Amino acid sequence: MQVTIDIPDTLAAQISAAGKNPSRVALEALAVDGYRTRQLSESEVRAMLGYETRMQVHELLREHGIYLNFSVEDFQQDIETSDRLFERSTAA
Repeated sequence: MQVTIDIPDTLAAQISAAGKNPSRVALEALAVDGYRTRQLSESEVRAMLGYETRMQVHELLREHGIYLNFSVEDFQQDIETSDRLFERSTAA
């Protein structure tokens, strides 16, 4: 879908003067806000912005002061996975 927005020329000039494309800035802002409000997942942000890796999404979110949506359950699952991998590597 294509969406058109109008912003004052002075603001567009400021964004452009900073070396950024106003359309890209608006798209990134929409993606960041979607992630922040949990309307978009990390993979949806990646697809929306055409990024190839999760690390690119992480960098964008970091630049905007947004923390990854990582729950206690996610953390617990990572611990369990790590424990299983450690047990497997020491048994070999």
